[in-house]
Amino acid sequence: MAEFDLMVAPNGARRSPADHAGVPITAEHLAETAARCFAAGAQAIHLHVRDGEGRHSLDAGRYREAMAAVGEAAPDMAIQITTESAGIFGVGDQLACLEALRPAAASVSVREMARDWTLAARAYAICAEAGTEVQHILYGPECIAQLRQAYGRGDIPAQMRSVIFVLGQYAPPRLARPEELCPLLDQTADLDLDWGLCAFGRQEHACLLAGLEAGGRLRIGFENNTQAADGSEYPDNAASVAGFVALARAAGHSPRVISVSGDRGAQS
Repeated sequence: MAEFDLMVAPNGARRSPADHAGVPITAEHLAETAARCFAAGAQAIHLHVRDGEGRHSLDAGRYREAMAAVGEAAPDMAIQITTESAGIFGVGDQLACLEALRPAAASVSVREMARDWTLAARAYAICAEAGTEVQHILYGPECIAQLRQAYGRGDIPAQMRSVIFVLGQYAPPRLARPEELCPLLDQTADLDLDWGLCAFGRQEHACLLAGLEAGGRLRIGFENNTQAADGSEYPDNAASVAGFVALARAAGHSPRVISVSGDRGAQS
């Protein structure tokens, strides 16, 4: 069997327990979710934190609390923070978050960084200095063009080649389809990218299986989807992870097994 890497994104910036009881927003619930998802086959977690009102936050203190809780509950699980603005934060806020945390891994939206390339270049430089594994979020051709131009200008260091393609979208809702992937791979074929994907909507597992067959890294979870292909709701993130792992195994793949305690490198 070929091994694969799987990251879980259990909450995102927008969904709340009012939308689904399985969406974790507290450090305690995130830690419990991380442990269950790790046991189900996910090697890494894509971490969002919330403020006291449940709203998306980039607060370094809240991140440290959540990272510590996840680290205790699932010590072998890699942690990637998000710098998503969610329409709330500017590039300066994202820069401040990265500078304060200097995390092992972070996802960074190219189209959000494009709002201020002067500040963005400083953010990428801090990540390079800290050894942060940056994963560029690409929503489509415009983001790919922005990434290509930023490499050309030197705003993004040439060695930062990890990206994640987002299939479908949250708002306005557009369900992802597996056939969206190939055009994105064609458009980036010359960039030598270490790529992964995530997908909105109930075709999430089918999209991830297509990505797996094409050699990509995978991100799953309630940030993007809470439903099975038949429209039924997963009870929690771990059930979705387990369902996809079973699907992947049936296709001849198995999740990578982490055997060395304390290996906290980024999954994707």
